[in-house]
Amino acid sequence: MTHHYSGTNFGFPRGDARVNLTDLFAFPKPGNAGKSIIIMNVHPSHGLNPPGPTTTEPFAPEALYELRVDTNGDMMADIAYRVRFSRNGIEAMTATVRRVEGPEAAGKSEEGKVIIQGAPVSMGREARITESGAYRLFAGWRSDPFFFDVMGAQNNMQFTGTDFFGDKDVCSMALELPVSDIGGGVSLNLWHRSLLWINGGWVQADRGARPTQTPFMTSAEKEAYLDGEPAQDERFVPMFAHVLEHTGGYTPEGAKAAAKSLLPDVLPYDPKMQSAYPGNGRRPTDDSKDVFLTVYNGRLTWDKTGPHTDLLNEFPYLGAPHSPRTFEAKMPQSKEMVAPTP
Repeated sequence: MTHHYSGTNFGFPRGDARVNLTDLFAFPKPGNAGKSIIIMNVHPSHGLNPPGPTTTEPFAPEALYELRVDTNGDMMADIAYRVRFSRNGIEAMTATVRRVEGPEAAGKSEEGKVIIQGAPVSMGREARITESGAYRLFAGWRSDPFFFDVMGAQNNMQFTGTDFFGDKDVCSMALELPVSDIGGGVSLNLWHRSLLWINGGWVQADRGARPTQTPFMTSAEKEAYLDGEPAQDERFVPMFAHVLEHTGGYTPEGAKAAAKSLLPDVLPYDPKMQSAYPGNGRRPTDDSKDVFLTVYNGRLTWDKTGPHTDLLNEFPYLGAPHSPRTFEAKMPQSKEMVAPTP
């Protein structure tokens, strides 16, 4: 019941945990209204299908991770931040971040102005932070901030308050940037996506902004959804409404209105305002899944879990990973997934 497992049958998109998006956070930097914090989390440390730990390699070198920013309300990207990772030998990985603005931001490309280069990826408990001009970046393993009683959801919504994610980790990209970089204070719509280089081109693997959007989709619907853009999300309203009419006891009109509250799949964010999900941005302490459960069930629903106690009050804001990791041998890639040269 989370975006942690957005592939078919609670698996990972294209069978690769490293490109599975989990959570997107956006909030003003504490004590500095001129900066914002954007956190993109990917790659859960534990899978459901198949069950068990995922690879220790945090990010896919053959992938592109993007933050997409709509500045004018048309649900198309006007600004994009593109993150690529490279293996440096067998025991290190570095990140390069590019920024692109204008028509090129809406496309599938790794082009853009380099704003951060050679940032080391953290594998252990120490947060390795890179500063570059007005930007700061953290990339690596951290404690997963998401909290939810997954087993209760699978047991007909009989919640006991057992937090499945309390001892899990996730791979995080935390970016501190100036508000002037993202429209100068206009209201924004944010989402993130992952792409893989397949057969000579970039193919979208996952996308989203709101947690818990995909569990009730069929495989075909989910594939179309993950490959889509927010500007196209109106086409999914009837399917969402059909499900909600049954799960929440809505009238057909009420189900359609409830579905529209979940779509398009973007995170509204006004950097001039305090953040609070779902109306404006999202902090790691926000109880986002109960917002969805209340819509899904048609009544106020609480899963009896709460924010994790290992969160930090400073960058990168997420707690240290529960388990430090080392790189495995370089993961094999199929010929059609060979990464382009960064």
